[in-house]
Amino acid sequence: MKTIDEIERAHADLTALRRDIHAHPELAFEETRTAGLVAQRLRDLGLEVHTGIGKTGVVGVLRAGSGTKTIGLRADMDALPMPEHNRFEHRSTIPGRMHGCGHDGHTTILLGAAEYLSRHRNFDGTINFIFQPAEEGGNAGARAMIEDGLFDRFPCDAIYGLHNMPGMPVNQFGFRAGPMMASSNRWDIIIKGVGGHAAQPHGAVDPIVVAADMVHALQTVISRSRDPLDAAVLSITQIHAGDAYNVIPGEAVLRGTVRTYTTAALDKIEADMRRIVTTLPQVYGGSGELQFVRAYPPLVNWAEQTAFATEVARAAFGDEHVNTDIPQFMGAEDFSFYLEKVPGCYLFLGNGDGDHRLQSYHGMGPCQLHNPNYDFNDALLPVGATYWVKLVEAYMPKA
Repeated sequence: MKTIDEIERAHADLTALRRDIHAHPELAFEETRTAGLVAQRLRDLGLEVHTGIGKTGVVGVLRAGSGTKTIGLRADMDALPMPEHNRFEHRSTIPGRMHGCGHDGHTTILLGAAEYLSRHRNFDGTINFIFQPAEEGGNAGARAMIEDGLFDRFPCDAIYGLHNMPGMPVNQFGFRAGPMMASSNRWDIIIKGVGGHAAQPHGAVDPIVVAADMVHALQTVISRSRDPLDAAVLSITQIHAGDAYNVIPGEAVLRGTVRTYTTAALDKIEADMRRIVTTLPQVYGGSGELQFVRAYPPLVNWAEQTAFATEVARAAFGDEHVNTDIPQFMGAEDFSFYLEKVPGCYLFLGNGDGDHRLQSYHGMGPCQLHNPNYDFNDALLPVGATYWVKLVEAYMPKA
């Protein structure tokens, strides 16, 4: 795989930077150290730097020539609230926090691209380097940056984002036009009954019985009510009721998630759930309430921008490193908020199966996203940075 020589020579520096970020993970909207590091690196490169966007977001602006085209490149900065089992030197220094999704790598890749582009400026237009907080956990840092005026202050004709993907071959780029990742939504169902003595159930309305029936009824939302050609998942992940052996509680709570690839499917599922939750408890003499929170919308790549991003990868690295039909993924990503506002494409870069960890002392588990044994593959740093450079130069060619 042919990367830009100058970026390849900076590989050791990029690796050190990535591992420093990995060792100092920060959670959503707390990325003050990371944001400060990013902002300083961008200032040192001579970029126009804006901080505090969406609380801890950073945007670096780089202009060249007289062209009016603009492009946004995004990297996420936040870590996960989870322990790390790896024991290599750059493991997390903060208990209960870990870069278990590779955002340390995404940030470093974009900084590597910014360094090269700032030195050579072989493009004609404006690049907005977007370093986003709070992608994880439904915190929607993308939405926070948009609400803070991201696209008003830094207009983008198109926007692109990249995520590493364990299980994909190292250095393989993955693309898919249209719906690629699912919406992420969470819900709470509160069932109200009448509490009483466990020896006198006739004097109570048992919400646990209602909850048991509710579990079965909710399964029909997917199996009987949804169009079978429109993929969706409804998962009940929590049931809470009661505190004593001999007391029928007055309330039961169910919680879970819904994921879909289309908003229309989500609308239908929410309406069906609301109908069941409202009516079913009444059969038993109780009542029900649904609290439904739409966290992230489906991630839908734009066809033209996806085709363009694909051709850039082909031209830079060859057909053997490009997969144009990666499977849809039921995970969610708040890059979807950007794609609702601006044409663009979100793509994957293969992180391999974990062989890159064999020379390090890791936790011996799978190198999967959100796994305590995960680590970003540093071999991807010059590859990803080269790709961003090639994308910019192709999108805004120098006159």
